Amino acid sequence: MKKTILLIVFFISLFFSGCEEVVDVDLTTAPPKLVIEAAIRWKKGTSGAQQTVKLTTTTGYFEEEIPVVTGAVVYIKNSANQQFNFTEVANSGRYVCTDFKPVIEEIYTLIVINDGSTYTASETLKSVTQITHITQENAGSIAGIVVRAFYKDPQDADNYYLYNYVYSNKVTSTYYVDRDEFYQGNEFFSVSDDEDLKKGDQLEVTHYGISKQYYNYMNILVGIAGSNVGGPFQTPPATVRGNIINTTDKSNYPLGYFSLSEIVTAKYTIQ
Repeated sequence: MKKTILLIVFFISLFFSGCEEVVDVDLTTAPPKLVIEAAIRWKKGTSGAQQTVKLTTTTGYFEEEIPVVTGAVVYIKNSANQQFNFTEVANSGRYVCTDFKPVIEEIYTLIVINDGSTYTASETLKSVTQITHITQENAGSIAGIVVRAFYKDPQDADNYYLYNYVYSNKVTSTYYVDRDEFYQGNEFFSVSDDEDLKKGDQLEVTHYGISKQYYNYMNILVGIAGSNVGGPFQTPPATVRGNIINTTDKSNYPLGYFSLSEIVTAKYTIQ
């Protein structure tokens, strides 16, 4: 009986040891691309004077650190050719402007000069209406507590929106886009998508006014990554072409997008 048990244990051990195999995945790393995070955000009611552009590069899949780009020249011009310079914060890849002047429906042009190449893009600063009120309702065991943030869409204008929800009970935030095709001039809302909300949880909702072009870009990006994209201003999970071009070498295009939005933010605690 003891011999039989020993034989069974022996063959079981052989089976599991045979299943253990180290697989080396040989991933081809493409040449690094410049990533330009140029999201100008003007919070309603503030001066909007301080803005930031971040420059990084893509890197290998298993790398833990994202390389930053230093020594670049970064500035934005408006339609009157007024220039707003972005000064580098030492060795951070962050370039900061402290005298930016946001004007709704103004056209701005971004210029980035780095490593012998010039990158440029133009966009229009879009407005957003105030969040008027926030409601919550219990949608049952499937959807849980649902939160809606209401606003009045402007009449006689085609508007595009980006919504962001940040939850105290989750590490990731969610984004999605919308357009007023079916509710133009009427009251409408953004809606939460956290099924696990409970009393005492807090959330922060932000509405962005965006251009049609940026709406199309974000629609593709969210479709690829899902709503938990980690931010529309970070490196996209796939090669999604933005609006920034390399005027020196068009085939060597950067990743990222130059956008300008007026934004409104509201906080809410689940009752």
